[in-house]
Amino acid sequence: MTAPRVLTRLAVTLATLCALGLPTAGRAATILVPPALPGALAIALAKAAPGDRLQLAAGRYVGNINIRKPVTLEGVEGTVLDGGGQNSVIAVFAPNVTLRNLTLENSGASAIDFNGGIYVDKGGEHFTAENNRIIGTLFGIVVRSVDHATLRGNLIRGRSDMYETSLGDGIHLRNTNDDLIADNDIEGGRDGIFAHVAHRNSITGNRMKHVRFAVHYMYCNQNKVIGNLSAHNTVGYALMYSNEVEVRDNVSIDDRDHGLMLHTAYHSVMTGNLVRGAKETGLFIYTSAHNLVSGNRVENSGIGIHVTGGSEDNQFFGNAMINNQTQAKFSGTVTYEWSKDGRGNYWSDNTAFDLNGDGLADTAYRPNSVMDRLVWRYPLSKMLMASPIMEALRFAQSQFPALMPGGIVDSHPLMAPPPLSPGLPSDHEVGS
Repeated sequence: MTAPRVLTRLAVTLATLCALGLPTAGRAATILVPPALPGALAIALAKAAPGDRLQLAAGRYVGNINIRKPVTLEGVEGTVLDGGGQNSVIAVFAPNVTLRNLTLENSGASAIDFNGGIYVDKGGEHFTAENNRIIGTLFGIVVRSVDHATLRGNLIRGRSDMYETSLGDGIHLRNTNDDLIADNDIEGGRDGIFAHVAHRNSITGNRMKHVRFAVHYMYCNQNKVIGNLSAHNTVGYALMYSNEVEVRDNVSIDDRDHGLMLHTAYHSVMTGNLVRGAKETGLFIYTSAHNLVSGNRVENSGIGIHVTGGSEDNQFFGNAMINNQTQAKFSGTVTYEWSKDGRGNYWSDNTAFDLNGDGLADTAYRPNSVMDRLVWRYPLSKMLMASPIMEALRFAQSQFPALMPGGIVDSHPLMAPPPLSPGLPSDHEVGS
């Protein structure tokens, strides 16, 4: 090769490296990546050393990027990665990768392949996604088979132009432990945050609207679900087949079926939560035992709390049931005491007196009567509620307590609802 040709190739290489901000020798901490140069991001990733930071300028970049070394991709306002309708916009297979301040759009539509904005799989331990905007992708962020991920402050807007069964989740966790999922804003798609076989994770301060389940757990133990907001979803918090979960200071507003559901859950704590306007049930507890349910408030819902399916040995005290169509529903024949250490729950329909002024009603409260059982078993009996036979049944029950069925009894009902945890949002803060 002639000397002029060698010099020409060297000059072209140096010019390309300078355009990408890459040094000709040594290692740079920051690499500037301009969008105008075709393939600039792929070239920069290929040249980057572990630990480098790629600074992406405003503009559009070609997506379908695979990251296989520990680097940081950081954008500014207007930095957009377009997946071109194929695969995931960014896929990560290396540890200690950070994606920050990026807008990700236009993923593929394969649910089997978990197409989405960000896909993290084996090898991606200690992954971080912060302050990204993920718009119109099938899944938002998928984390599989890696631990210690941090997903914080991301805005995710899922697709709504497909059948629900074909949609992806805003955040999808599978076989991943010790993660932090905090302060994300999720709307649209299937579930807001779905976790399957994911242990010791913290889900805190997230906002989820217009999805199926805001938080959906399957086989997840020792998790924390704290200070999240669910609004206008089918179910707020569906915690299923999961044990030792702390569910504290969460809010459910106008969710359709259930505000908060424990399904086959054991040794968990549910405290300080607010459910308002659940169309069917505020708190639904099914085949769940040895749980602590305390300090929660359910307002203006269909059924305040429904306990069924052999849910035994749970502790209920310090809760407030306010203006629900049915305050509580328990159809078992065994009597369960819903108070602890002389402190029960607040029931807005309790007409008892407090003559000694100790803050407790002078008589026990039983939310369910013989007629409740009759209506649950034979719904058409509602047509006879004003009949003489029903009036006679009411009188007989009031005069002969032995006629009372098994179920819930609160021996120390509260005369005033306990205060809500500070910082819970009001209706006008939630929006539509």
